[in-house]
Amino acid sequence: MVISNKSQPGDYEIEKQGNIDILKINCQNYPYLPSVEDNAVGMSVVIDKLIEMPSIQRIILLDRRNYEYDYDQTRMLMEIANLYKYLIKEKKILNLSLSSDYFKVNLQTIIMSTLKSDPVGAYIELKRLIRDEKIKIENTEFMDEVNKRTGYINILTKLLGLFEDAKIISLAKPYLDGYEFGSRSIYKQIFKPTVTPDFMFTKLMAQPPMHSEEVDAYSIGKTEINIFKIPEQIQNLYHVIPPEFKLEEEKYELLDLARSALAEHQPKREEMIDPERMRQTFYNIGRDMIQELAEHKGIELRNKELNELGEILVRYTVGFGLIEILLEDPKIQDITINGPIGETPMFVVHEDYDECITNLYPSSEDGESWASKFRILSGRPLDEANPVLDTELMLPKARARVGIMTRPLNPSGLAYAFRRHRDKPWTYPLFIKNRMLSPLAAGLLSFLVDGNRTLLFAGTRSSGKTSILGSTLVEIMRKYRIITIEDTEELPVDALRKMNYNIQSMKVRSALTKASAEMEADEGIRTSLRFGDSALIVGEIRSTEALALYEAMRIGALSNVVAGTIHGANPYGVFDRVVNDLGVPRTSFKATDIIIISNPIRSADGLHKQRRVLSISEVRKNWEDDPIREKGFVDLMKYNSKTDSLEPTPDLMNGDSEIIKEIAGNVKEWIGNWDAVWDNILLRAKIKETLVNYALKLNQDSLLESEFVIESNDMFHRISDSIREKTGNLDSKKIYFEWHEWLKRALKKSII
Repeated sequence: MVISNKSQPGDYEIEKQGNIDILKINCQNYPYLPSVEDNAVGMSVVIDKLIEMPSIQRIILLDRRNYEYDYDQTRMLMEIANLYKYLIKEKKILNLSLSSDYFKVNLQTIIMSTLKSDPVGAYIELKRLIRDEKIKIENTEFMDEVNKRTGYINILTKLLGLFEDAKIISLAKPYLDGYEFGSRSIYKQIFKPTVTPDFMFTKLMAQPPMHSEEVDAYSIGKTEINIFKIPEQIQNLYHVIPPEFKLEEEKYELLDLARSALAEHQPKREEMIDPERMRQTFYNIGRDMIQELAEHKGIELRNKELNELGEILVRYTVGFGLIEILLEDPKIQDITINGPIGETPMFVVHEDYDECITNLYPSSEDGESWASKFRILSGRPLDEANPVLDTELMLPKARARVGIMTRPLNPSGLAYAFRRHRDKPWTYPLFIKNRMLSPLAAGLLSFLVDGNRTLLFAGTRSSGKTSILGSTLVEIMRKYRIITIEDTEELPVDALRKMNYNIQSMKVRSALTKASAEMEADEGIRTSLRFGDSALIVGEIRSTEALALYEAMRIGALSNVVAGTIHGANPYGVFDRVVNDLGVPRTSFKATDIIIISNPIRSADGLHKQRRVLSISEVRKNWEDDPIREKGFVDLMKYNSKTDSLEPTPDLMNGDSEIIKEIAGNVKEWIGNWDAVWDNILLRAKIKETLVNYALKLNQDSLLESEFVIESNDMFHRISDSIREKTGNLDSKKIYFEWHEWLKRALKKSII
């Protein structure tokens, strides 16, 4: 119900959201900052409104920056409003036996004026008055005067007790030492509104909570990021201040005007097909519009400022707002937004601090706007008949997998989950550095990839299986063709293509989507077989594509490495998933050669976790019904929690691996020579470990990134081929020596 329009400063309205009454006060053109913590007049205005409207549960002060006070903060202000009403109605407080006008004037000043604008100051003044009156009683000899002042002290003491019942006063007490009358510093510790420039919907809590402790701080461009530890809360606070929250008021006005004008041009479906071009178009139009508006208003903007405002404008028109700011942080791994949107903040998973709460509160308008954009970008439905949408988000500085739920699956409406992909492909040396893989495990996997085996990377959600699959692509020699099949693009195809990989991606229909113009996943796999001899990489095996994949593997249509991810906590779990859930025959499952299991390992206190590869197991072929009972799974490497490392099993050390023997049987130098095979695996492990050691020694992580690792892999294969031609065998010592010499030359030449 609208009480008044917001055309003039001080006008207000009450907006109902469900059962919540929200008071919105127009503060534009006020001569002071419109926030209760910064300005005494602002606090007094708000409390006057609360005196009139006791049902208010949330307050929004509207200006270039909108200040929103949640239920708890509004309740503290409502306590002061109720105290004021009580004291005005309680005549005894003002008139009881107070024959002296001096007494009345002091109390009237505190209650009628100071209480609404500065309740902490009023509380301090009451304490001062009590102290002064006690001193005066000690210094007077007249009994009549003593009685009057004693009665006055009794009234002041009663009033002081009423003040102390207010939460504002109890929260202020730790900060009263050295308090200066009229100072607003205490209120800035108590009130933490969410702040939103008026061209945005997402709200931001600008100040960290009271008593929070800063544990880290860094910047991404002009975005300030702080990590706070909050007392009595198990999650850390990921506190972000983006550049759009630090602009001058005149720039806010320019952005608001430009956004209103651009809103008239809604992007068409055909424009959304090429998001990069669309963003550039809107950036150019918006930048020119801001420049014209600035010239019209006599505002001088440098070219750098124009560029910054243009980027912000794109972010809040055709972009995804503060989601983009979060995804620009390479330390962010996941972002979740729960329904009902607007009632809770965003949550993130941070590389260093695990699960964190953020200071960002998206609005329902944000949620609906993002959903509309993702429908257009993906070409997939999101409605009651299709309440789940899996897609990807490609931004200029980041990319992410996006999962969206809506009614009826999510009774609270929309909810989002963003999985940020690493800017560059993962590599085995990077995993060695963070201890997800041991050097020997990396060497073994490299050997298996070159041996053209079928690999399944399994684990629970967020176990890192897709990241390991992506790093395995880096191990495939660039001379081979690669075909990837995904329903949601997560593998680093574009990055590998830029590094001269012969790679073709295929996007197929999501298993969760009932209707789509995209090809079914199983048809995508069969189509890939027509593209010649290629390595086949399946992003995730979870539906009918499993039958087609195993069919292709069994008939030998693929003569290169085949790899994919699947959910499963152990080798038998993978078997159970493939055979019993997806309907692949037991005999077909034997086409799987190697199963790699990864999962998060939690600390004893449950507060920390690290991703680790837990096992590398081969699938034997001489079983019929139950691979567990008939020893169809043989662990080649197993995670040791005491050493926090993936270690070889006796079966691997003794050469009791049918898969490795099969690989060796295709190489003349290795037939019947286990020592030579084992030596080659150790050589690959040593090369990976050497890269990590140099990177740590020189503090140069670029040595572990895909560009250099691919170059190192290429050089390893060239040197191996050269040594074999010269000596007739793969002499590991000579190969390593020449590779090491190349590495030292490369380091010296490029000064990495």
